[in-house]
Amino acid sequence: MAGPGPGTPVPSLTGALARALCGGLVMAVALGAGTTAGPVLADAVGLTGFAARLVPAVLVSAVAVPLVVLALRRRGGTPGDIGLGGSTGRLRALLVGVAVTVGAAGLMLGAATAAGLLRWSRPDLPALTGFLLTNGVVALLLEALPEETTLRGYAWTSLRSRLGGPATALGTTAVFLVVPGASTVVEAGVAPLVGAQAGPVGLAPGGRDPVGYLILLLVFGLMLTVARTAVRHAPLWTAIGAHLAFLTVNRIVFEGDERGAGWSVALSSPDVELLVPVYLLVATAGFAVWRRVAGRRGDGGAAVGRVSGVAPVRLTRRAAARR
Repeated sequence: MAGPGPGTPVPSLTGALARALCGGLVMAVALGAGTTAGPVLADAVGLTGFAARLVPAVLVSAVAVPLVVLALRRRGGTPGDIGLGGSTGRLRALLVGVAVTVGAAGLMLGAATAAGLLRWSRPDLPALTGFLLTNGVVALLLEALPEETTLRGYAWTSLRSRLGGPATALGTTAVFLVVPGASTVVEAGVAPLVGAQAGPVGLAPGGRDPVGYLILLLVFGLMLTVARTAVRHAPLWTAIGAHLAFLTVNRIVFEGDERGAGWSVALSSPDVELLVPVYLLVATAGFAVWRRVAGRRGDGGAAVGRVSGVAPVRLTRRAAARR
């Protein structure tokens, strides 16, 4: 679809904020509705195991991603405008996100292991391989793809059309913090309609400690925003890769036994979980360094002030030309 015509006005700050919040609302609705209706639908058709887990994941992406694409098309945009890019560069961007996040986790968890804080079981390679594949598909469709498309994609791009890099990062992360709580409200509304039992409504899902959860989400959200700016081509896939890596590492290290991951860790103390925000900070620094080094070579991301692998929106490029 063609971009906006020469007479199209630059979006207002109010409009940019409204669209960013709309991105968060889309994710909250998709997450709340998909995770509530999905298990009911899976039970109705007799699905179990991986197939049953796949149903809510597919529903969340099937709601969130098309709504973002529709919103973009209504404004004359394309998925490339929010960083999804074309076929070129997607795999590389995804692998950068995975590599930096896994590298940061490996560095910190390795140090903790050497200090005797973690004790690893012997890996069951067939079970671990199966977990990596099934968890990867479910995590991609349930969380990484829809969250990055709606938040670090649509919400970030909307804010970046009017704000500088740091303000955009903080604004996008603020929307991210609201999504889990909003999804519990959606869940409470959808559950009676599908005959499901809703969880408690609150700032954090599943009755988790809201303070600790939101602090972790804050650090995670900022890491994902920096990841989203680390490469030039298809930059949103770097955030998707980082998101997938984070979920996979944490589920093996802290939930390996209960998830049947084929590899698990015994913690010397519950306080060892504080390693998670620490390795997220290391990953954040890693993505910032990657952006700087790649930017100097001319094949990576831009500095925070210009942040983007693509122009934030076509309107911004036109406005810049007029200036």
